[in-house]
Amino acid sequence: MHIQLLKRLSQSAFPLLLGTALLLTGCSRPTTMERIEQEGILHVITRNGPTTFYEGRDGPAGFEFELTKLFADYLGVELKLRVATDIDEAYSVLEQNYTHFAALGLSQHATKATSERLRFSTDYKSIQPLVLFKNGNPKPKKVEDLVGQQIAVAAHTAAAAQLQALKQSLLPDLEWEEIEGMETPELMQLVSEGVIDLTIVNSIEFAVHKAIFPNAREGFSLSETLYVSWIFPPGEDQTLILKANDFLAKTKEDGTLLYLQEKYYGHVDQLNFVGARTFINHIKNRLPKFEATFKEAAKKYGIDWRLLAAIGYQESHWRPYATSPTGVRGLMMLTQITAKEMGIDNRLDPEQSIMGGAAYFHKIRQRIPERISEPNRTWMALASYNVGFGHLEDARVLTQRAGFDPDNWIDVKKHLPLLQKKKWYTKTRYGYARGWEPVHYVQNIRRYYDVLSWMMQPGAPMETLAAAKDSQSDQVEDITDSSPDIPLPFKVTPPML
Repeated sequence: MHIQLLKRLSQSAFPLLLGTALLLTGCSRPTTMERIEQEGILHVITRNGPTTFYEGRDGPAGFEFELTKLFADYLGVELKLRVATDIDEAYSVLEQNYTHFAALGLSQHATKATSERLRFSTDYKSIQPLVLFKNGNPKPKKVEDLVGQQIAVAAHTAAAAQLQALKQSLLPDLEWEEIEGMETPELMQLVSEGVIDLTIVNSIEFAVHKAIFPNAREGFSLSETLYVSWIFPPGEDQTLILKANDFLAKTKEDGTLLYLQEKYYGHVDQLNFVGARTFINHIKNRLPKFEATFKEAAKKYGIDWRLLAAIGYQESHWRPYATSPTGVRGLMMLTQITAKEMGIDNRLDPEQSIMGGAAYFHKIRQRIPERISEPNRTWMALASYNVGFGHLEDARVLTQRAGFDPDNWIDVKKHLPLLQKKKWYTKTRYGYARGWEPVHYVQNIRRYYDVLSWMMQPGAPMETLAAAKDSQSDQVEDITDSSPDIPLPFKVTPPML
């Protein structure tokens, strides 16, 4: 009995004795950064979505994934990414200290409502909470318009926290439902189909998804700008947070953040309501006739078929008999010279047109210098497809002369419009070009490609989305069947050179 008692006493005293021993020997518990360096791994939890993490055509992609991967490289360790099934799981993992931090694309506003113990990096992105309604219904314009509406939001988000604050301070009759595990596309679909009256989502996710759910329209912003940060577990050790803050400051200074924002969000405003409704209808009604040919041509020339289909849509809205006033014809709108060069006899034959367009794009992309990395190489190849390789090279020369990177599409696209100005095109080899057109062209195709990528992935509610028509659908179809491509709004401010 005495022996057992002594054992229990020795066991209970062990942590204290160990702590005393560590103190006496000058040892201390390793910091978070020391443990990361010893293990050689940075553990991060995120969620699946176009603004966070997804499997792209060349592997893992997404703004949050790429930023955290760069941070792991900055630390000189491997990134181990865990994808949470929902926000709840991510918070649970954080609270239990099972990850180094979370990259969820959420603001501190939402997280503090969930747990006061969690900690944050400096912010690196701004968002606004937008109230969405179904097109055709009365547009909500102020917070008082929320009362009496059927509202659903994702649980544990800034939207839920802000609604709770409104109810307590201003609108006691405000009611809403918080749905566990609900993501932005599902909420937008519920609004688009009229299942609920309103929802609230962040502005970046709305911009990314609005082309897929064009019936979900923006009412007003529920609050001022919110700021996105990485979320860290509870604790007192600041070593990893300080490193994260240093890294984020560096990415702001050297343009990395700007590059990532352009890469993932720089083209999301390219589809207005009419254009988005039209595109969704044409994905359902026109694309199936040509999908197999797009895939066959893409396989032959090593091109993502969805990119090839996006080019075809930009050129003709997938109309095999399209003809422009300048004489380009067919689904891929080939000139006579290009068709002859690619061995195409009949430009109005959709199979020949798609094959000819794929061969021509492949040829152009091969001319882009190999040192230019993706996706810059593809965007420049698209610009060249539209305006010509010579004019693209002229724009790259102007870019370099101005002290910018001629291998970076972000910089080149700002200088392409200068080819319309005499002051600049007289200094180039190939002279005048309508430099705004390739900028519009590339941005539109990027947006079409994004929508196709998300709608064609396994599990996407393709039939539901395409079938959800409103009273304007037939009118939109009639308009686009009889009219050429209309340039969509695009804002670019050329730099002062």
